[in-house]
Amino acid sequence: MSNRVELGRPSSGKRRLKDLLRQQDNRGCADCGAPDPKWASANIGVFICLKCCGVHRSLGTHISKVLSVTLDEWSDEDIDAMIEVGGNAAANSIYEAYIPEGTAKPGPNAGHDDRMRFIRSKYELQEFLKPSLRIVSMPNAKGSHQPTSSKEAINLFHSSDSSKKPDNTEGMVEFIGVLKVKVVKGTNLAVRDMLSSDPYVLLNLGQQTVQTTVSKSNLNPVWNEELMLSVPQSHGPIKLQVFDYDTFSADDIMGEAEIDIQSLITSAMAYGDPGMFGDMQIGKWLKSNDNALIEDSTINIVDGKVKQQMQLKLQNVESGEIELELEWMPLDQ
Repeated sequence: MSNRVELGRPSSGKRRLKDLLRQQDNRGCADCGAPDPKWASANIGVFICLKCCGVHRSLGTHISKVLSVTLDEWSDEDIDAMIEVGGNAAANSIYEAYIPEGTAKPGPNAGHDDRMRFIRSKYELQEFLKPSLRIVSMPNAKGSHQPTSSKEAINLFHSSDSSKKPDNTEGMVEFIGVLKVKVVKGTNLAVRDMLSSDPYVLLNLGQQTVQTTVSKSNLNPVWNEELMLSVPQSHGPIKLQVFDYDTFSADDIMGEAEIDIQSLITSAMAYGDPGMFGDMQIGKWLKSNDNALIEDSTINIVDGKVKQQMQLKLQNVESGEIELELEWMPLDQ
């Protein structure tokens, strides 16, 4: 039996979606407040207007899966996800929990650039979330990665309230900080298509997986993209993989490497507040036959921030290097 909802004839799933849309907090766009939104981001769980819908689509389906409330075909799973989140107010309690002072939310008549900046900051960069509650991506059946539903983030958000924490914290993850990983560029990456590749970088730490955008037909891509990983108290190395994106088949591996973050964390914690110190070297991860470093990687305080630059030679592949910059961010930052 199909689990698709056929638009054009009554269905309980479709009625549930329309009932949700009629709720007071869903009568305006989640991002700009424009009345009577007719679009939705199924994985995020918000209703949005046509103008904001265009920005959501530009982020890609790995960030926001956009569907028309009236025109598109919805699966039972997508409708269930929307119902479970509960709509705009519940989702915004996560995605807009910590909007910095001076950051203005766009209005219904805002221009495209203002919408783009706000929506990208809200969902892609997740700048308005508490760092320890950042929503990470999860693999889908094809091997690409999409965000978890807002429902999981909302459950985590509420469980972080000290007044609601259960006495038994078994199974809960305690984070010690956030790692900002800037994927700078790749060099001489391996060919996986006819003459080139469509590479992207995937990072994994514990149960978290984040990735860059795909660089089309480029063996020397420059990403300059910042990815966030919450660091649990019990952590191992970051696993880095480079893949060649394929539309109709599984993505091909283009090399991998492991990143030992213990030196960075130990150095950062030893110095406490880096803003109290001038620019200086505080640690080093040494190149050896057991790691992927091309040269020693120093850990420095730069402008009051603890950073580490590194160049990695990709392993288990014929060629390829990746340049990264790591920045340690304690939870109280």
